[in-house]
Amino acid sequence: MIAGVAGTFDTKGKELSYIAQLIRAAGLEVRTIDLGTTGQGSATISAETVAAYHPDGAEAVLTQTDRGVAVGAMALAFETYVREADWIGGLIGAGGSGGTALLAPAMRALPVGTPKVLVSTVASGNVGSYVGPSDIAMMYSVTDVQGLNRISARVLGNAAHALVGMMLNEVPAVDAKPAIGLTMFGVTTTAVSHVADALAVDFDPLVFHATGTGGRSMEKLVDSGLIGAVLDLTTTEVADMLVGGVFPATEDRFGAVIRTGIPYVGSVGALDMVNFGARETVPEKFADRTFHVHNPQVTLMRTTPEENDKFAAWIAERLNAMTGPVRFLIPEGGVSAIDAQGQPFHDPEALAALTHRLQADVIPTESRRLVSVPHNLNTTAFADAALTALKEII
Repeated sequence: MIAGVAGTFDTKGKELSYIAQLIRAAGLEVRTIDLGTTGQGSATISAETVAAYHPDGAEAVLTQTDRGVAVGAMALAFETYVREADWIGGLIGAGGSGGTALLAPAMRALPVGTPKVLVSTVASGNVGSYVGPSDIAMMYSVTDVQGLNRISARVLGNAAHALVGMMLNEVPAVDAKPAIGLTMFGVTTTAVSHVADALAVDFDPLVFHATGTGGRSMEKLVDSGLIGAVLDLTTTEVADMLVGGVFPATEDRFGAVIRTGIPYVGSVGALDMVNFGARETVPEKFADRTFHVHNPQVTLMRTTPEENDKFAAWIAERLNAMTGPVRFLIPEGGVSAIDAQGQPFHDPEALAALTHRLQADVIPTESRRLVSVPHNLNTTAFADAALTALKEII
């Protein structure tokens, strides 16, 4: 097994070499990787070698006079390098804000389960943008990553030994049932829990909270080959992306299913809402909308017929790009627990807009079908229909 030690060896060479020394002392082979944009660092793999992986070549990285532009270009080059490097058994790096920006995208590109440790001066704050849907272990450096002292040596040493522990200690195998990804929200819990319980007999159901990061995490596992089918009943992240909520998908939502062609069962769960924080954080432009306070930290805004038409058009385009078997379920009784008769978000007009656009835009084929279900999505009856659809295509 080979460990990669990456960072700006032109400015952090002493600290990174210390990490490499400790990893070698523990018995692992090490390759050092220079990401310095000056090209002045000394490492097993030079900055010029990494920079050459930029789509526009090494000059696009090493000739930049603006440091921010150079760091962004090197980050892209390193991410591309990592995707093509088959020798990395684990990856560790250390740096300040710039070094973290260099290292994090490449670490996110590694498969889930590959050991990855990032020592950073910014790891004590909100690290969501760095970790994303991956399993990066971020460690706060406490002091700046600048020189070796009684604090930095201990922190960097602990990080090095953490990577060694991950790489040398095999994780015990768990039940090797095929894994299925599921998406859930509080307002779709009844249906998804029923599905997960039913699947657990023959499958390993992995439930992801549809908070933007949850959907990305599920799709990263699909891209990594660790999930063989998806039961995506809760696509609410699309609403937050298109309207401006706090749990948005990215434009690549459904992309992993498109790329892999795995069996896919989906629906329109919780597209009746856009998520915001506490009530006072909702943008003023939405002042005249219908709201439901889910808890003191989460405020839900009811989506309009026009927005639902937009959601359906966006989803339909993605469904049409899927080449594997697809079943997409339309719940005629509402899309969440609070979009039911007598509930605060019940809106037949909005549901009709969603339904009509899906029916108009989704191109049915032998393997791709829309399925109308005469129940609210958050019911066991709907869950049973989803299970039936999944059995058809697995």
